[in-house]
Amino acid sequence: MKFSTFHLFHRFDGQSFEDVYAYHLELIELAEELGFDGVRLAEHHFRDYGVAPNLFTMLAHAAARTSRLRLGTGIVVLPLHNPIHVAEEAAQVDVLSGGRLDLGIGRGYQSYEFEGFGVDLAEARDRFNEALEVILGLWTRESFQHEGKFYRTGTEVSLVPRPLQRPHPPLHVAAVSPETVTMYAERGLPILADPVATFRKVVKAAETWRDTAARAGHGTEAELVVARSVYVAPTAEQAREDQARFEAAFDRSRIFNERSAPIDPRTGKAAQGFEYYQDRYLKGGSLSPDFRWEQLDVIGDPARVVEQITLLRDAGFANLLCDFGSTRPMPLEEMKKVMRFFAAEVMPAFA
Repeated sequence: MKFSTFHLFHRFDGQSFEDVYAYHLELIELAEELGFDGVRLAEHHFRDYGVAPNLFTMLAHAAARTSRLRLGTGIVVLPLHNPIHVAEEAAQVDVLSGGRLDLGIGRGYQSYEFEGFGVDLAEARDRFNEALEVILGLWTRESFQHEGKFYRTGTEVSLVPRPLQRPHPPLHVAAVSPETVTMYAERGLPILADPVATFRKVVKAAETWRDTAARAGHGTEAELVVARSVYVAPTAEQAREDQARFEAAFDRSRIFNERSAPIDPRTGKAAQGFEYYQDRYLKGGSLSPDFRWEQLDVIGDPARVVEQITLLRDAGFANLLCDFGSTRPMPLEEMKKVMRFFAAEVMPAFA
């Protein structure tokens, strides 16, 4: 099992943008020092939920401050971008980092962001699929021309620079619905599994991906990534107490609400293609501590956390994307202690 850290770049009350960037860049440097395999950064727009709108800018900066870490996106929301720019910027970061880029991509879901860009959320999947074809075409062909429904090159073009990794940087597609898992397994594209699905559902997703990929004639050795909220404490009792403290300190309805729900503003219902999300973002994100403890979070004392990660590894996941507290207003030194404890007490079990 590989281990990566997740960085949402959430801005808490009282923080400046500089504070947020400095906080996470220091944690990225620490991740390399502690032996984590990589980092992944989240893209969001127009609110404090995440204040890193251009991940390639941030990754280029992180590349200069690290030497070994894999540098990943988790994710680039393809329908909000010109895919030619994505292919170019990703290739440039891959070159600058010495071939360390991992490109996580997805169709997005937040209606507020799509409205801000003037993009119809119901078109998200079609835009995503077409954008992916453009990126792969530019990365793998010496010259490429595209005339599609949403994007066009206008003429035959060649990508400059070209990615350092061959045939291209590793791709992971964010997969929430079973339909998405199957769709991209048929193409042999590995998934980045849903961070707010239960253990049972992500285990099923890995099983579905491998079975589908095998039937489609693809190798099943691809590195599947699973994202989880992660917290380890010296005892299970302390972990539960800390979890309750974290939840009490943060209003999840600031994240899980109508602005973040995939709602079609014309109908007030789930946008076309997002039926699987129907209620998730309209319930205020309210989940009981028991539910999070038993079915959702990687949390507990070291022995319990090792057991949970072993379950994920045995299901077929090869990389755990650890969210150590993207929505917890945790002081920097406390967050560093959490990461150090995990690296010392959990990661050696999977060396």
